[in-house]
Amino acid sequence: MSDAGPAPGGARHELVAPAGAPRLDLFIAGSLDLSRTQAATLIANGCVSVDGRAERASYRPVVGQAVRVDIPPSASRPVSAEDIPLTIAFEDDDILVVDKPAGMVVHPAPGNWSGTLVNALKGRGGPLSDLGGDARQGIVHRLDKETSGLLLVAKTDRAHRVLGAAMARRDIVRRYAALSRGHLDSDGLTVDKPIARDPRDRKRMAIVSTGRTARTEFVRLARFDAVDLLRAHLHTGRTHQIRVHLSCIGHPVVGDDTYGGGGGRRLVPLPPKRHFLHAAWLRFRHPTSGAPLELRSPLPSELVVALTAAAGPDALLPARDPLEFFGFFRDDP
Repeated sequence: MSDAGPAPGGARHELVAPAGAPRLDLFIAGSLDLSRTQAATLIANGCVSVDGRAERASYRPVVGQAVRVDIPPSASRPVSAEDIPLTIAFEDDDILVVDKPAGMVVHPAPGNWSGTLVNALKGRGGPLSDLGGDARQGIVHRLDKETSGLLLVAKTDRAHRVLGAAMARRDIVRRYAALSRGHLDSDGLTVDKPIARDPRDRKRMAIVSTGRTARTEFVRLARFDAVDLLRAHLHTGRTHQIRVHLSCIGHPVVGDDTYGGGGGRRLVPLPPKRHFLHAAWLRFRHPTSGAPLELRSPLPSELVVALTAAAGPDALLPARDPLEFFGFFRDDP
């Protein structure tokens, strides 16, 4: 296998095999959120090495072995600029923070080539970081399609690198408001379970022993008749992380059809395909000045309606921002 770096637009991943690692194709699939077929194709095409050697898909890596995976760039279509209005929570020469609505996909991909946040950002004009490639210009992190709230965008490559490093160090605080079915066993709970693509359903994520480390801290802010209002603090940023972690402990996000919470619409009113998950609080240091920034996003109107219904007719919630009422923005548990 060549020692040259991956082709422009591709990605290189350096993995270390743990004790008891599965066969090579399964190890790569679980570590990189790929299907087993995709992992096997990379191996067959010479894009994988184990301690510098090519191995078969059935090879079982030994603990400590270095597994290098070079993912070639995928063929992609040009991303068009579209005139889509956005709510901007903060903006300067280096960054902007978008308050993303539910229903908007973050970046173009098969099935969603238009109407995405990236299309809208291009439509606004102005610079965007190129580190993520044309389809992900400026995107520092993502939110699920039906999750609303605050999302960081980098205008310059330098800002993107600084924010990416801060994200890896867990210096960027991201907290979400969630309504979960049933009741947690305690007011504070940390779920630390690895996540990877569900081997039985490529559209879902799942708790997989060979998956990537994932940790979420939950604090219950209010207990209602049938649901809990939670503050979720991401310590890692895996795909669908909060939704998978709540589902795995038997308390899925209300309205989440994918992970068992769809029936929650019988408990509180929510629009079709909308789940109760909102990125409400973002704290970080500015990538250029180092100044601390704190941004808050009030609950969208449809979530205020759902929360008011969950609280019951005797609760007098402020319509403007009920999260403040429940102490969401306090640092104490």
